[in-house]
Amino acid sequence: MSQTQAGVGGLLSVPALLHRNASEFGQAPAYREKEFGIWQTWNWSQTEEEIEALALGFLKLGVKEGDFIAIIGRNRPYLYWSMVAAQMVGAVPVPLYQDSVAEEMAYVMDHCGARFAVVGDQEQVDKIIEIQDQLTQFEHMIYLDPRGLRKYDHTHLHAYRSVQEEGRENRATFEADLRAREGKLDYDSRCVMLYTSGTTGKPKGVVLSNRNVIESARASVEFDSLVRSDDVLAYLPMAWVGDFIFSVGQSYWTGFCVNCPENAETMMQDLREIGPTYFFAPPRVFENLLTTVMIRMEDASKFKKRLFDRCMAHARKVGPAILDGKPVSGMDRFKYWLGDLLIYGPLKNTMGFSRVRIGYTAGEAIGPEIFDFYRSLGINLKQLYGQTEATVFITAQPDGEVRSDTVGVPCPGVELKMDEKGEVYYRSPGVFVEYYKNAESTAGTKDAEGWVATGDAGFIEEDTGHLRIIDRAKDVGKMADGSLFAPKYVENKLKFFPNILEAVVFGNGREECTAFINIDLSAVGNWAERNNIGYGSYQELARHPQVMDTIQGHVEEVNRSVAEDPMLAGCQVHRFVVLHKELDADDGELTRTRKVRRRVIEEKFADIIAALYDGSEKVSTETEVTYEDGRKGAIRATLEIRDAAVVPVKTRSMAAE
Repeated sequence: MSQTQAGVGGLLSVPALLHRNASEFGQAPAYREKEFGIWQTWNWSQTEEEIEALALGFLKLGVKEGDFIAIIGRNRPYLYWSMVAAQMVGAVPVPLYQDSVAEEMAYVMDHCGARFAVVGDQEQVDKIIEIQDQLTQFEHMIYLDPRGLRKYDHTHLHAYRSVQEEGRENRATFEADLRAREGKLDYDSRCVMLYTSGTTGKPKGVVLSNRNVIESARASVEFDSLVRSDDVLAYLPMAWVGDFIFSVGQSYWTGFCVNCPENAETMMQDLREIGPTYFFAPPRVFENLLTTVMIRMEDASKFKKRLFDRCMAHARKVGPAILDGKPVSGMDRFKYWLGDLLIYGPLKNTMGFSRVRIGYTAGEAIGPEIFDFYRSLGINLKQLYGQTEATVFITAQPDGEVRSDTVGVPCPGVELKMDEKGEVYYRSPGVFVEYYKNAESTAGTKDAEGWVATGDAGFIEEDTGHLRIIDRAKDVGKMADGSLFAPKYVENKLKFFPNILEAVVFGNGREECTAFINIDLSAVGNWAERNNIGYGSYQELARHPQVMDTIQGHVEEVNRSVAEDPMLAGCQVHRFVVLHKELDADDGELTRTRKVRRRVIEEKFADIIAALYDGSEKVSTETEVTYEDGRKGAIRATLEIRDAAVVPVKTRSMAAE
């Protein structure tokens, strides 16, 4: 039997990794959390005790092997512990997005048949109580924060610490059962179930085994030489596979410390205080950080702005080469050192990236300009390509081979191939077990030999072995003249501009491309304040003539950039509209991971799309929206449609002549 089949060193489960860590380096920090402005630390020995107490409490509550336990809340050590405690008793943790509305929670909890839930606070308790009559198997809820819950019916509602105390008091009764259940765990036991974002339909429950998680963690740790002294900041949704593999899989395999911020509002301050050495963020986070930097520079003095622009121009010229250890002249190195002293160093410190040794972005493609900006500062930002079904890792960029236009080479143990249509397939130890209760979708995604269809179109470079992703296979199409249509490529270029929060490009099967634009309210609002321009709402600011002029300038600059790529030059945006509302997950236009639901948008805003293509200069529309308290409403607006200058390119028919 191979090492992979038998587990690595006999470590067949995440709980087994926990016991090893507590035994071998029990005093090393495992978790930190900031609460009431103070960082609290738990070492691995304390973490083991906390998790075992909760696991014993689960047994006292009646958790059975094979049960599903929903985990809902912000990133907190207690909720990570609840996932491992669930595994310890033979149950399966199912983390949910904490900002999901009750209806979304109802679908997931009913689909998996969750009998128990561990939640963060009153908000999550209320959401589950609202849907409880739809959950035929649900029995008990455990909460962390007791505020607001004193007068609730506690027949099936339990305080987290009370469950732990019950476990400690009944250790003699349940310890033998706990050890017996742990002893049954092996490499093929279910480790976690994570639901897909549901860009095209209902979310699917992706079952990942201990083999998937441990093998993926081991290979990725070795690939990037992660060590026990590394620090990560756990701030991304716990329901997302990336957070699970970084904050549980890699953490338990390596033994590094997981740091949880106090809340979303203090995340940036907490990031600066921790100074992680290993950092992951989707493109949205890097885009927002860049927007914040650019806003601050707009408010700076003329001297500081001029110094910033000059230093950044030099950084873009030589920064990535210095980072990759490539030859750079002594004078250029000296100028870069000076820039680091004056600009790059303080900027990295402000963003919390001073200690970052390895940074990754994934989830969707990042704009090359944004990617190059961070690398020019000396931040070792790399791209990886992955999926929930792969336990994250499909490809990653090795140090010294980092480029903005690829997603790297196959990760250790991963095989790649393409079908005749250019869709990417992979096979690896991380390939998921199944879609829960969905054998048809499982068979349609994973074949008998273990090859998984990614749904993405791309190709492997012959000379480097790097994978280039063009777009989602279902989104890649052809323009009317036969040229390639790849909307994400253009959208990412548009989102490089701090004033643009979101963009959706249309054009498949049509003569020309058009676009929806969402302005970034913080960036554009800051500009309005500096120029004494009053506005009362997002809608009012979005239709301001100067804002429209600025966005038009951005679109035309992107067109000039797109025109330089012969393969995608036909994707230039001919007409655009600045939408009257932000695209929102609560309105179904984005997933909870903020991926665009194109089909929903096409149906919901069909009247605006029609106006973009029929030559109209304006369009009146009405759109249903969901308020924070769940109420529905409608907003009406008359939108201006603008033409954008494009760079003439030879179409396929012209070239033939």
